[in-house]
Amino acid sequence: MSYLLRDWLNLCLRWFHVFAAIMWVGQTFFFTWLDRRFHSGEKNVWMVHSGGFYIVDKQKVPELRDQTLHWFRWEAALTWMSGIALLILVYYTGGIMTTWTQIGISVAAIIVGWLIYDLMWISPLAKNEVAGAAVSYVLLVGAIYGATRVFDGRAAYMQIGAMLGTFMAANVWMRILPAQRQLIAATRAGQPADMTLADRAKNRSKHNTFIVLPVVLIMLSNHFPVATYSYSWILLSVLVLVGWVVAKLIREH
Repeated sequence: MSYLLRDWLNLCLRWFHVFAAIMWVGQTFFFTWLDRRFHSGEKNVWMVHSGGFYIVDKQKVPELRDQTLHWFRWEAALTWMSGIALLILVYYTGGIMTTWTQIGISVAAIIVGWLIYDLMWISPLAKNEVAGAAVSYVLLVGAIYGATRVFDGRAAYMQIGAMLGTFMAANVWMRILPAQRQLIAATRAGQPADMTLADRAKNRSKHNTFIVLPVVLIMLSNHFPVATYSYSWILLSVLVLVGWVVAKLIREH
């Protein structure tokens, strides 16, 4: 592939990836804010945007409506697919991950990382959110440290970004959407909805609001290599915590 074509592919994919991510992250935090309003005691939320006035309420139990049901899912899929395409173009075939061994480790780490994360959060440990978060952080720091031993600074950061982005997309497609479909199917069949499914889906959505802050930082990190890669795994480990604190503040206000 010629350098010019590769450059144009990089630009177009990056443009697409960032815009899809903006839509996904924006919707995630909008629904987080909306849910927070209902938990604060409001029965419905009155909003205005672009000259239009809107009243939104929340069903405590799913009810079927003779209306189009709107799903928010493709933003997650398109963000992840364009991100993986960039990982292949820039890192796997662009000379940054220089050996087949590094590429194999990268792919394996993404898959195994998801399996460990997912199994941990469906295990009894998930009942204790603080303990689960602490274990998750220790495992993530271990992954960050390991990535910096296998890859150079830029590739190590992007490897962690690819892992975390995969967790977010898999949360949507493998945990949140299936739970929502089961709730709707039960309602359609005239059976009581299992609201524990809603709680599990909401928990994974909550995870995504915490994961996204470090992911966005990583997306920006290659523009500031001196400030980020010079301190390698220690800085990224600290900034993950900073991102989680910011996400918690956003969720609570």
